[in-house]
Amino acid sequence: MSSGLSSTAWPQGVRCLMPNMGPKRVSHGARDNRLLAALPDYSYSALEPLLEPADLRLGAVLYESGGPRRYVYFPTSGIVSLLYVLENGASAEFAVTGNEGVVGLSVFMSGEAASNRAVVQTAGCGYQIRASVFRKEFERSVPLQRLLLRYAQALICQMAHTAVCNRHHSVNQQLCRLLLLSLDRLPANELAMTQERIAAMLGVRRVGVTEAAGKLQADGLIDYRRGRITVLDREGLEERVCECYGIVKEEYGRLLD
Repeated sequence: MSSGLSSTAWPQGVRCLMPNMGPKRVSHGARDNRLLAALPDYSYSALEPLLEPADLRLGAVLYESGGPRRYVYFPTSGIVSLLYVLENGASAEFAVTGNEGVVGLSVFMSGEAASNRAVVQTAGCGYQIRASVFRKEFERSVPLQRLLLRYAQALICQMAHTAVCNRHHSVNQQLCRLLLLSLDRLPANELAMTQERIAAMLGVRRVGVTEAAGKLQADGLIDYRRGRITVLDREGLEERVCECYGIVKEEYGRLLD
């Protein structure tokens, strides 16, 4: 059950502790989220007082499949993984969201219950707004409606290509896609990911991830140790990734930039 994340009273623009990522503090304001930054000033001004700061802690479940969605989240750093969960507990990722988007988009598109799980993949910071309040803002704000519908189209593109990629492309290509999508949403080239978490996100066996990561490391593209992946050669990853990554990136740029 989602009840919103810890919203320690750090005002907008004030420093947020990056959970599980060491003692470094980084300044984040709500407009570090690209969707909020894209809103006209008058639309953002109406939304700003309703936003609450939230720490996005590694592994935190923002909402659960079948559970209520009480909040909508705008990450300013960190990444949230969207997964479908089967009855036997197995899961697979169908999209990721970072500072380019919003988590809980279906709040204004459907009912109260979530059909998927949202889990923090990479720790960071963000802002949250109550779902009931956000729905009212969406209904009255035309700029917000237009922006979120464009984002929804980009997210659907990512979901479609994730499905195709998982069916037709190798684990090596899927891993490259996952790493590049994550890098696009982070300021650094280091990712906190265990092989178990990667396998769960891709919906593959851990041995497949081990072999794929080992190959990338042997070829000097990444350095992987103790649950942390450092990308050493991004261009090398882009040469090996399937076309799904480029299509999705281009669609996000076309719709949102």
